[in-house]
Amino acid sequence: MKSDFSVSLSKIIAEFSLEEIYLPDSPENISVVSVEVNRPGLQFAGYFEFFDSERIQVIGKSEESFFLELPLEQRQECMDKFFSKKPSLVIVSRKLDIPKEMKSAAEKYGVALLRTDDSTSSFMAALISFLNVQLAPRITRHGVLVEVYGEGILLLGESGVGKSETAIELVKRGHRLIADDAVELRKVSSKSLVGSSPENIRHFIELRGIGIINASRIFGAGAVKLTEKIDMVINLEPWDASKVYDRMGLENEVTEILDIKIPSLTIPVKPGRNLAVIIEVAAMNNRQKKMGYNAAHDLLRKLGMEETVPGELEERSVDVYDQKVE
Repeated sequence: MKSDFSVSLSKIIAEFSLEEIYLPDSPENISVVSVEVNRPGLQFAGYFEFFDSERIQVIGKSEESFFLELPLEQRQECMDKFFSKKPSLVIVSRKLDIPKEMKSAAEKYGVALLRTDDSTSSFMAALISFLNVQLAPRITRHGVLVEVYGEGILLLGESGVGKSETAIELVKRGHRLIADDAVELRKVSSKSLVGSSPENIRHFIELRGIGIINASRIFGAGAVKLTEKIDMVINLEPWDASKVYDRMGLENEVTEILDIKIPSLTIPVKPGRNLAVIIEVAAMNNRQKKMGYNAAHDLLRKLGMEETVPGELEERSVDVYDQKVE
């Protein structure tokens, strides 16, 4: 599957410590655009229907064994047919010997040829995981990303609502900062979003009245993190007395980002509210919900109330709860 993004060969070489057998150009100028990886056994046998040249080709023990069993006069023809399709990159695993026919064909058609010490299956698994992150669909959102009790919390809201100040308080309470102001969100699977900070502003925070600070320098390396999965979105907004806010948590709100639905909350902000503590509780409560426990439903069962229409249920349950407390 072709991505709208690309990753340079130099990054792949650095990530997996690949040995360079032949490079037609500088690795910074060679790009990979597909998250798919292929083992070219069928191609060595001469079948090229549906062959995708943009995929990385990984040659393992089985492919090498098949190639070496070919008659000598067919080996060069096999390699010529394969490399003439101009695959984006060919990697030989298990530090197998490189046949002279393979290297000469790579040089003839200008295809990068590399080698790894790793076994074929483990290398392919790691490579696919790496490509899924590097080539993932992505967007950038204005917000703050923090890790609270192991939960990735994305704070959204208008400028000046208090996102950065809340993040600083959370860091002081032992949690970790991933990104401030600009959060880069990547869809690494059909169910997962991972957030990070653009490299040039990583771990910097803007505090009105103070200016720019570096969280890792002030609070230490343990106060920051490079990436985190998005488990919850919290929208911070100025308190609106005319608006009715959720008091029971019966309705599950979601925020859709890159076609993935993330549990979300809207928290009103006003002087005197300790947002850091509220977000800590929200993170722990979200974890309990993922584990199958919902405090609001548990309370309703203890009050002997049946579930009806969500809006009516919440109104009735709040009234009953207030009466019980009184």
